[in-house]
Amino acid sequence: MTDPLPRTLRSDALDNRERILDAARALFSARGLDVPMREIARHAGVGPATLYRRFPTKQALVADAFADQLHACRAIVDEGCADPDPWRGLCLVIERICELHARDRGFTEAFLSAFPGVTDVAEGREYTLGAVAELARRAKEAGHLRPDFVLDDLILVLMANKGVRATAAATQVMASRRFAGLVIQAFAACPHHAPLPPAPRLATAAPHS
Repeated sequence: MTDPLPRTLRSDALDNRERILDAARALFSARGLDVPMREIARHAGVGPATLYRRFPTKQALVADAFADQLHACRAIVDEGCADPDPWRGLCLVIERICELHARDRGFTEAFLSAFPGVTDVAEGREYTLGAVAELARRAKEAGHLRPDFVLDDLILVLMANKGVRATAAATQVMASRRFAGLVIQAFAACPHHAPLPPAPRLATAAPHS
């Protein structure tokens, strides 16, 4: 008869791993990537030895914590680049990447950070920026993107999008969508002032007119 103990241990190890990743994402989102590993372990309800057994370095923890977001980011960029209309593809990338980052501010911190040794995040960032640069070049050639757009403008958008705050996650995403709509109109070579996404009611905002 097979001893069930190894399966139990694997299940416990998996639970520990998920608790550590959840704690890391929450703390990275709230405080940035400099949160001490011991604090992440405490927040996850595991001992430091357990954390280091699963993630020997902070770099390994950051990479695993945001693996899904990096995959999603690449998929968004690939979809935008595949669109035969480069302006429409660029708009899709701006909208969806802003929303992705609004849903997880820890990922924004990792994406924009020069945190050393996180190869997966660095490669994902370089892939995204390179693909957007090519998409922007095509959109300029088509006459839809303003000629003075530079790649640093995308970084500026992500930094500003990171500052969008709301008490509820759904409201935060709604605010990010409207922000992306405003950005797209600003980037257009010939703005036509299409209707924006609905405006969220933010706790710190003035009453709607």
